[in-house]
Parts: sequence; structure tokens; C-alpha cells
Amino acid sequence: MAIYLGDFGIRFFLCNLFICALTGVFLITRLLLRRYLSGRLQFYLWFPLLGLLAVPFLPARGSRFSQIFLWLDKLKHAAFPGTPGAKTVMEQAANMGVSGAARQINDFALSVSGQTPSVIGLLLSGIWLAGVCVMLVFLVKSKARLNALKSSALPLQNKDVRGLYENCLKEMKIKRNIPIYSTAFLQSPVLVSLSRPRIYLPIHLISDFHVHAEGQTEMVEISFYARDMRYMLLHELQHYKHRDVLAGYLMTLFGALYWFNPLVRYGLKEMRIDREIACDTSVLKLLEENDYKDYGNTLLRFAEKISLSPFPFAAGISGNGKQMRKRILNIASYKNPSLGEKIKGFAAFGVVTAMLLWAAPMLSVYAVEPSNYEWDIASEKVALIDLVAYFKEYQGSFVLYDLKQDTWSVYDMEHALLRSSPDSTYKIYDALFGLEEGIITPEDSFMKWDGMVYPFEAWNADQDLYSAMDSSVNWYFQEIDRQLDTPAIKNYVEKIGYGNQNISSSLPSFWMQSTLKISPVEQVLLLKDLYLNDFDFAPENINTVKDSICLFSSGDKGFYGKTGTGQVDGQDINGWFVGFAETEGNTYFFATNIQNNTGANGSRAAEITKSILAELYIAEPQAPWV
Repeated sequence: MAIYLGDFGIRFFLCNLFICALTGVFLITRLLLRRYLSGRLQFYLWFPLLGLLAVPFLPARGSRFSQIFLWLDKLKHAAFPGTPGAKTVMEQAANMGVSGAARQINDFALSVSGQTPSVIGLLLSGIWLAGVCVMLVFLVKSKARLNALKSSALPLQNKDVRGLYENCLKEMKIKRNIPIYSTAFLQSPVLVSLSRPRIYLPIHLISDFHVHAEGQTEMVEISFYARDMRYMLLHELQHYKHRDVLAGYLMTLFGALYWFNPLVRYGLKEMRIDREIACDTSVLKLLEENDYKDYGNTLLRFAEKISLSPFPFAAGISGNGKQMRKRILNIASYKNPSLGEKIKGFAAFGVVTAMLLWAAPMLSVYAVEPSNYEWDIASEKVALIDLVAYFKEYQGSFVLYDLKQDTWSVYDMEHALLRSSPDSTYKIYDALFGLEEGIITPEDSFMKWDGMVYPFEAWNADQDLYSAMDSSVNWYFQEIDRQLDTPAIKNYVEKIGYGNQNISSSLPSFWMQSTLKISPVEQVLLLKDLYLNDFDFAPENINTVKDSICLFSSGDKGFYGKTGTGQVDGQDINGWFVGFAETEGNTYFFATNIQNNTGANGSRAAEITKSILAELYIAEPQAPWV
């Protein structure tokens, strides 16, 4: 829990930096386009921004739109094991030979302690949670006042006001029975509740209401105050019609969650103003043009008598002086928009909404998983395959790249782009760096055992690169790291583009469930670059590394791979198997990653990989390494 809060605190802080910038751009854009937007569209424009504010709290991982298109393309490219579709993807593959002997895959790993939570992250999370708690206290008090109001309010008794209210319901074609009450505990009319809406009228407004009859005629003249009451009732009913109480709940929720963010709080304040302006505009649409001035005068006349609602989740006609000025200006300048103006308004609305939707995936990357790989690839090169039967209790992914066809087959795109600790698979490149620096050479990679007793017998002996890679001997590669030192490792990691390139944790263990992380897609990309020597390293060093991970070779056919296991507090939680298979005329690169609370190790990942490769016709089931 502490680790999660520490991690969340850092990510949420980064999110808010991005949100501040985005909110600032949104406010400027909204101001520039305001004259094209109707009052209602100005208000609706806030909802995409509210959606962005929800992103840091969503469980889904962020990704680029190109990945969304890949997911949407699944039906077109999907292939299933054992079906003609799968065979088509792999139809150029030649079966592996069965002669020769295969090396056994050894998977040894040392357990590491659970991660230490970030002190700064915990501090930020603590401050944020304390502020949210304070905000919740205020909301609970407000809810208690509302409950007291409900218990003390009485059904509206004034027949004239009730008759006027019923006429307003008919005018707005509202058939639902919305109860109306009178109360002495309010200064302004309010609409409360989403599921059981009701309107509360202050007694002081009802006492000002009267209707004057002219003689014995049937003509009834609505007095000055009766007209104002009609406008107020129409305003509250417009709040009901447009579900503005829901907006009140959302604004209250995000106001509590982002209590510390000044731009968000300012934006929510502007949203409340726009809600009232939108409601004013909806009322004006019901009125004749010569009534606009009277509606504005109603707000001015009652500005001193009405006040802000004490209930943040209610909707009402009230507002402060600044809000009233904006509303009066909107009423004074209001006119029914022409068709051309409506089209311009919807276009402007679409532009701003598209901008916010474009920003959502980037914010999601900050919010949920800062180490997702952003893969820029054409969707026609990727086939999504269904391998769920192989993974069963594990979360994870399988990625295969066909060198000859330049195509990819991926199971579970989400996890294929998710970075996790490389564990012992990093040793492939650690060995390459050691060879490049001359710490070891193709002719002499010997290291003497220092006498420290390890839990695996194979580790308690002198090693060379081949034995160290075969038994995944940690101390051998940690000695290479020690001699390389941090600056050289950092340079090499950045040169080849290894995962997130973060080696900021302690030198001996940055690749063991620590800061360095890589995704299955990146594992395959690096293996391809290694195979083709796109790193531009010494060819003899590249060949030495290839030989060190060779599990089977016969003629022009070979199978190469390295396992990796992440073990935390004695539990195997992260399993890798990465490598490539050489067939007659082609090479396939693969990476399998599995994750679970227990039992997720390199040996199990290797078993799954070999079964999948056999199923996909990369090798015959009886091949020595299967």
C-alpha cells in the first residue's frame, strides 16, 4: 500500500503539471472561440475537460492512438492457434531440424526485497489525502444542512405560485411530477437531487408574490413579482431538463480531488458560471424578444435578495456579483443564432473537444504507467493473435517478429507495450557491453569465483561467459557492471535504446525488479538489432554473445534464448523468455513475459514460448529444444 501511494503521489504530481498546462491552453482557446459558441455549448465544452481530470484515477493504461487503431483492427488481422489464419501468418516458416542436442535452459534467480516507497511520493500523497479529507468534511456538513432543509421544508401551499408552477411545467413539456417546497432556510431557489428531483423556494420570495385581478373580467394581469417568479421557476426547470444537478456533483467531486490545483479550481468556478449562463440561454429561447430585458431585470432586481447556494451539488439561479455581471451581459447580447452561426458553433466545439481527446492518451501515460512503450508502427504490419489458452492464470504477452516478411504477431497488445524489469534477460547486453569495453574478450572471458557461497551450486565456481550465461550467474555479470561503472553503462544503455534507460538505482541490481524496465516489443526490437548488428559493435563480440545464448544449433538452423525471473520476497512474480529461432531462409524473434503474484518465472515462460512456436509452425513439436 505504501509503495502504491508513493508511486501515485509522484505520478499525480506529474499529471497536474500537464493538467495545468492543458487547462491554461483550454481556457485561452475557449476565450478565443467563445463568440462562436452558444451558452449551452460553452457549458458542455467543460465535460471533456472533466473527463481528462478523471484519467489519473482510471485503471486503464495509456497508449497512443496508433495502438487504438491496432486494437480496432483486431478482427481484420486476428489469427488463432491451430487455424488457417495462424498458418497463413507463418506460412513462410521452415520447420526446425531435429538432429543435434539442445542445451538445457537453466533459470536461477535471487529474491529481492519489496520496493521501498518514495518518501517524496508518500509526502505528496499524504498532503493530497489530508486536503481531500478536509474537503469531504465540508461536503458532509453541507449534506447535513441539506438533510435538515428537507426535513423542515413544507409542500408549497400558495395556490397562485403552485398554479404558475404547473403552467411552467406545461410550457416546458415536463410530464414528471417534480415536488416543490417552501423553506425559510434559503435565500435563493434551488433544484436538488438527481434521482428524486425537487425544487425549494425561499419563503421571502413567496411572500412577495401576488396577482392582481382587473374587475370582473376573465383577464388576469400578472404582477411585477409574479413575472419574476415565472422566470425563476423556468430557470430551475431548465436545470432539471438538462440534468445540471449531475454537473454539480461532478464539479464538487473534482473540486475535492484537485483542491490544491489553482487552475482546476478556477476552471470549475468558470464552469459553474457557464452552467448558469447556459440555463439563462435556455430560458431566453422560451421567451419573446421583448421579454429578454425583463428577465435580465429579474436577476438585477433580486441580486441583493438572493445569494449563493450553500449546497455545492445543487443547481439554482443565484450567483455572486461577478457571475451576475457575466450573465447580464450574456442576456443583453443574446439573439437566436442563425443556421450558419449554429454550424460555426458546433465546429468550434468539435475543435476544442478533439484537442482534449488528443491530449487524453498522453495524460494517461503520466497517470497510470509512466513506462509504457510508445510503438510507432503501421497497423497492417501487426497481427493480433489469440493465445489466451497458453497464459491461463498469468497476465502477460507474446511477441513474434518475422524478419523475412517484416511482420509482427502479438498476443495482448496492452501487456506487449508494458515495461517491466528485464531481470536476467539484461545479461545478454551486459555481456555485450563487457566485450566492447574489453573487460572480457571472445578468447578470454574467465572470472575467478570470490569464494562467497550462493544458494545455487553452479554459481559457486569459476566462470566464463558461456557457463555464466548458461547458469545465469549474477555475480559474474555484476562484476562486469562494477568494472564498467555507471557512466559507461548509461552510455551503452542509451546508445542501444534499452527500455526506459533508467539505471538510477544501485549499480549491482538496477536490472532486478528495480528502475530499469523494458517491454516485450522492445525486447524483440533489440534482439533484431543485435542479430543484424545495427548497434555497429565489433562483429566478433556480437557473435560471441549469440553463441553464449545458443540452446540448439544444427546446420543453418538454431534456437537462441535467455530466461529471466523477477523474485520479490521469495515469490516469482515476473517471468521472461526472449530469443530468436533460425530456420531455413528465415529468422523469427520472440519475447514472452508472464506476471503473477506467484509462479511467474523464466522456466514457465520458456515452456509457454516453445509450445506457442510449435503451434505456430515455427518448429516441429519433436524438435530437441521443445
